[in-house]
Amino acid sequence: MVGGLLFAGVLMLGTGVLAVLQGVAALGGEVYTRVDDGYLYGFSPAGWGWVHIALGALIALTGWGVLGDAAWARLPGLLFASLGLVAQFAYLPYQPVWSVVLMAAYALVLWALAVRRDVARR
Repeated sequence: MVGGLLFAGVLMLGTGVLAVLQGVAALGGEVYTRVDDGYLYGFSPAGWGWVHIALGALIALTGWGVLGDAAWARLPGLLFASLGLVAQFAYLPYQPVWSVVLMAAYALVLWALAVRRDVARR
């Protein structure tokens, strides 16, 4: 397995699990999540929780496929990591530091999945 894909798969598994945990914390409501009124992308904490749980599960499952060197997993990995990055951007006012950390991780996943295999093997 190419090092970049191994990196992407491990990072996808990790960020997927972390996004699920972030979603579970958001389901806990205002105790764990700061809520601002009047935010353009404002959902209820429970709404954001379900978004993060669903995306996190998809990212983790796709990361498992990337680790297994499945040909089908690369394109969905790019799609789900992109959606995860956008979701974290929209979630910035609720958990700013955590969202920035996960946005950086998703950017690294996108980079690792986008590298061509024949270039990475040289």
